[in-house]
Amino acid sequence: MLRSLEKMIRLWIAALQFSELFVSSLVHLLYGFYIFSTAVAGDLSQALSNLQSKPNMSIEVKDVVAQRDPSANGSLPPIVLVHGIFGFGKGRLGGLSYFAGAEKKDERVLVPDLGSLTSIYDRARELFYYLKGGRVDYGEEHSKACGHSQFGRVYEQGHYPEWDEDHPIHFVGHSAGAQVVRVLQQMLADKAFKGFENTNENWVLSITSLSGAFNGTTRTYLDGIQPEDGKTLKPICLLQLCRLGVIIYDWLDIPWLKAYYNFGFDHYNMTWKKVGVRGLVDCLLGNSGPFASTDWILPDLTLQGSARLNSHLHSFPNTYYFSYATKRTRKVLGVTVPSSIFGIHPLLFIRVLQMSQWRHPPDVPPPYKGYRDEDWQDNDGALNTISMTRPLLPIEHPSRFVKDDSDCHPLQPGIWYYKIVEADHIFFIINRERAGVQFDLIYDSIFERCRKHVFRKTPQTLPNETHH
Repeated sequence: MLRSLEKMIRLWIAALQFSELFVSSLVHLLYGFYIFSTAVAGDLSQALSNLQSKPNMSIEVKDVVAQRDPSANGSLPPIVLVHGIFGFGKGRLGGLSYFAGAEKKDERVLVPDLGSLTSIYDRARELFYYLKGGRVDYGEEHSKACGHSQFGRVYEQGHYPEWDEDHPIHFVGHSAGAQVVRVLQQMLADKAFKGFENTNENWVLSITSLSGAFNGTTRTYLDGIQPEDGKTLKPICLLQLCRLGVIIYDWLDIPWLKAYYNFGFDHYNMTWKKVGVRGLVDCLLGNSGPFASTDWILPDLTLQGSARLNSHLHSFPNTYYFSYATKRTRKVLGVTVPSSIFGIHPLLFIRVLQMSQWRHPPDVPPPYKGYRDEDWQDNDGALNTISMTRPLLPIEHPSRFVKDDSDCHPLQPGIWYYKIVEADHIFFIINRERAGVQFDLIYDSIFERCRKHVFRKTPQTLPNETHH
């Protein structure tokens, strides 16, 4: 009788797990299709509009481009917006904006297109060459260890070739994009780019994080990464389905489709022309490709992976740091639950609930000394709120909590100022209408800080400044 009861319980749990996997997969697939179809519909509408008013529109478009040309105002350091996981930059998904049009708030903004699922390391390398120009060099040692080409995309002309200590940059990173910028700054400090021996940490003037993935997220375990090592995947999980889909997408190598959206694994050469059917089978079985080497973004977002990254990253005394941490949970009778039903995106509601109830397996060593489940219960559906505040693992960096942006003026460099915002993880991207007035309040504050409150004490040589 007891064995029968245990068997029924196991079957019931398995049924619930498969049901959750089905629902999560369906929701993610539908949302991805919605974003893709929205971008296509927007492009078709724009193309039709251009055909109907061709004589006038050609002039207007040129005027707008001239006004938004990043080099038009050489007196201002650029503000670089760095997207997160599954994100995209300018030029992908047609006219759709990852940052929901926030880039239009300033005349000198850059929105790079980086790998949407590539590792933090690879994305940091890509970001450097996007700005300085040249062929992306992932480094010989790293490339051999991970089994991909050493060189990637070529930027004939960098988007800010004058970038150096005298011409520093403001960075704004969403989600994993914030950690990408931190890794890039450390690479600059370590002079890690061959042929650029004059780099240092002062090339970065400020880093603003919007729901930044500094210390990892327990969602990686819910989506399928084993908490034992923070690297390998469970046999059946959401990330396994994602892995299979990405491999097939890259292997098919449909030019117009990849030009529209690219996961960023071109340097792995997984196309049918290069690896054939046997190569596809190897990738699907996990014998080759990025998912075999863990050189992709999800292992970097586990608590263990983030601690490994952070152990080599510093906060520097001449750089200004500000972080907006988001949360969509609250306490009810001592229990952490979602703070609302309609205020959370359908894509994230299930995960808000699951993350608020996450418990680290008791038979698995904790990811760090002093770990407590209750510290990681507040979340925004993708990241834990504690992870977004400031770098904590394995060592906490200097920080200061602020309730209002004005509380931290004048800003001091080398300190992580952080603020907690009631919002889910995609509140301030893709769909501007969701955030309403908060969208403008947040981004106006970010851009104002970059332009009015962040500066170096030593005089800067501004871009395109004329010397007499």
